[in-house]
Amino acid sequence: MYEAQNGPAVWKFLWRENDATGKRLRRTAVIGTVEQYPTEDLALSAVNGLSVSINEACNRQHSRSIFFGDLIGHYRQTELCDRSEWYSEATKVIYTEFLKTWIQPHCGKLDIRDVRTIVVENWLRQLRRKDGSPLANTTKTKIRSLNLFNCRVVC
Repeated sequence: MYEAQNGPAVWKFLWRENDATGKRLRRTAVIGTVEQYPTEDLALSAVNGLSVSINEACNRQHSRSIFFGDLIGHYRQTELCDRSEWYSEATKVIYTEFLKTWIQPHCGKLDIRDVRTIVVENWLRQLRRKDGSPLANTTKTKIRSLNLFNCRVVC
């Protein structure tokens, strides 16, 4: 909360970002007055949408393309390899099949910065077996729960 020189106290949201030359800049946005948001919790909830749009702009810089296929390859080498003890052998086989059958063909050529939660959710709803019947919801849930979709390498 900041005391205004002429008027009521206000809540401000502060962040830093890089400009086009890479120089760090301090940014400020007024969220609202203390009358509008009497508690810090209310002010923080009001800032949620703003912080999402700020993070969208600064955390997804397209300086170098990283394809989802690269992440899949890394996941196979680190999480699904023989020396990894994180998953059982049966889980490694199932996850490898998920990667080969559904994930790599659809997501492999996508820039990782373009993979969004809502896009993944919509894609999962459309998944079908080879015979055209819908994929079981439990299988979709297992595909979604792969650490591959939960990692935030570039976010």
